[in-house]
Amino acid sequence: MSSKSLTLKNVTKKFGSVLALDNFNLEVGVGELVALLGPSGCGKTTALRVVAGLENQDSGNLYVGDKDLSETPAHKRNMGMVFQAYSLFPNLTVEENVAFGLQMRKVSKHERKKKAESLLELVGLPTQGQRFTYQLSGGQQQRVALARALAFEPEILLLDEPLSALDAQVRVNLREEIRRLQLSLGTTTLFVTHDQEEAMAISDRVGVMSHGQLEQIDTPDTLYNKPATSFVASFVGTMNRIPTQLSDGQVQLFGKNFPALKSSNESGSVIALIRPESIGITAGSQDHNAKVLTRLFMGASSNIVCQAIDGTIIQSLMSSNESGDLHPGSEVKLEVLNKEVLVTNA
Repeated sequence: MSSKSLTLKNVTKKFGSVLALDNFNLEVGVGELVALLGPSGCGKTTALRVVAGLENQDSGNLYVGDKDLSETPAHKRNMGMVFQAYSLFPNLTVEENVAFGLQMRKVSKHERKKKAESLLELVGLPTQGQRFTYQLSGGQQQRVALARALAFEPEILLLDEPLSALDAQVRVNLREEIRRLQLSLGTTTLFVTHDQEEAMAISDRVGVMSHGQLEQIDTPDTLYNKPATSFVASFVGTMNRIPTQLSDGQVQLFGKNFPALKSSNESGSVIALIRPESIGITAGSQDHNAKVLTRLFMGASSNIVCQAIDGTIIQSLMSSNESGDLHPGSEVKLEVLNKEVLVTNA
């Protein structure tokens, strides 16, 4: 594959009075898989469509490698794209669908067939080449769409929520296949999804967008454990929001003081943002400060929902082996396991 880097510099895009991309900047390294994540209307799909050439930016530049493609039409950008809808030709066989782009590029019939067979082997459909696409399952059809996008060795692969129409288990299996292929081929990939688990599972880096801008782009571990803003902290994963007071750079939670991070306040009311796995629970303690409302068994782990003495609802994620004795009505002691606490304005 002839992959190259992808760069968007100061890209702005409006739809009437709606600012979809606001001075948007993004860099995707050669062979890197970057996912864009965010709520509906944040601009992630618009960014992908601008890269593909399906939308023209109002200002800013788009580079593939060191070449400016800002004014280059979509069909000359050498990018493969996989959509949520499979967009396959029902009157063509699987092999003919995969080879369609090569046919448009005047590649010989022998080479087209050879390439299609190779890619169908790669995506796990070596025996399906002569079938029609409507005879395949949804997951198989999306594999065909992926093979077709890779057939002409694109410099950039674009994935527009390609798994959202599939059943849960098929999604998990296919996302792993996409990552395996992407790593083996080294294709520079931009992946747009609304599924946080999906983005975090297969990406080198994840960019969280809000109002047409990147709030943070980082590795999944950093994004989850060290969110740069309260928006990222609240959007990615589950977060407890615990009211407290900020004084001298510290907050008190369940009787202990913690250094506070990320607040524009110097003192006063704030909200502490705590992950469920950072809430410890001790059963049978004399100085209890909460009671268990529900225990949701999820296999290896359980989600324990508690109500603190002040009425705040707090979730804790614990090993199912350790939480087996926690039942609705149990009086427990909660504590924060973090050394520092991210806070936001109340």
